[in-house]
Amino acid sequence: MRINTDEDFVGIVNHPWSCTFEVLGYKSGGFSFIPHGFFRNWLDEEMSSDDASFHIGRCSGFGVGSIAKYDGAAQSLRVGRFVSGGLRLKFLLNGQHDMRTISTTIFSINRGSLRNIPPPQYGDSIIKNDVWMGDEMMMLGGGIIENGCVIGARTLLPPNFKSEPYGVYAGNPARLIRFRFSRAIIEALLSLAWWEMPLSWVAANNDAFLLDLTVDEGRSLEIIAELKRRV
Repeated sequence: MRINTDEDFVGIVNHPWSCTFEVLGYKSGGFSFIPHGFFRNWLDEEMSSDDASFHIGRCSGFGVGSIAKYDGAAQSLRVGRFVSGGLRLKFLLNGQHDMRTISTTIFSINRGSLRNIPPPQYGDSIIKNDVWMGDEMMMLGGGIIENGCVIGARTLLPPNFKSEPYGVYAGNPARLIRFRFSRAIIEALLSLAWWEMPLSWVAANNDAFLLDLTVDEGRSLEIIAELKRRV
C-alpha cells in the first residue's frame, strides 16, 4: 500500500499505541493513526499492492477495527488534517457490479473462457479537514466530506455523497440534521483554514479553541478575525 502524507513526515514512530496502530510522526509535531489491518481487498485480505493509494494528513486517525476496502488501483482514499474517526468505520471504495447488462454476475470468476465487461468504478473518496466520524459509519465510494463536518454513528454515506461544510449528518442514508455554526461563522472559519497552520500556531492560540462559538456570534467572529490576523 502506498501511503502519502504531509511533507514533514519523519516516519513510523514508536508510540504507546503502536501495538494497535501504525503511528505516523511529523517534524512539526503530532501523530496520525492507522489501525492495523486497515487496508483490505475484496477477499478481505490485507492489501499488499503498492498500486493502491492512500493519503492522510497530520493529526488524523481512525478507530480500532476500521477498514478501507480497495478493488485495486482504480480509486484512492484521501484524508485531510485533524480528522477523527471512531471504532469500526468502513470505507467501501468500490465493489460494484454492472447493472446494465443481462446479469450482474462476473462470469470470468466462474470460468476463465467466459467474459464480462469491467466493473464500473467510483471516483476517489475524499475526507477534508476537521471532520469527526462516529462509530461504525460506512462510506461508499466517490463521496466528499467537506471541512468541519460531523457524521453520526452508524450513518451510511451513499455512493458519490457530497456534504456541505460544517454540516452534521446522520441516518441511513445520511441526511443533513443541522449546521454546527451560523453561516457567517462557517464562512469565517473556512476563510481562516486553521488546519493549514503548523501545530505550533495551534498551540500559541490554544485558548481560542476552547471557546463555545455558538453563544455570541459577534464575539465569535471577532475571535476568528483576530486569529486570521495572527496567521
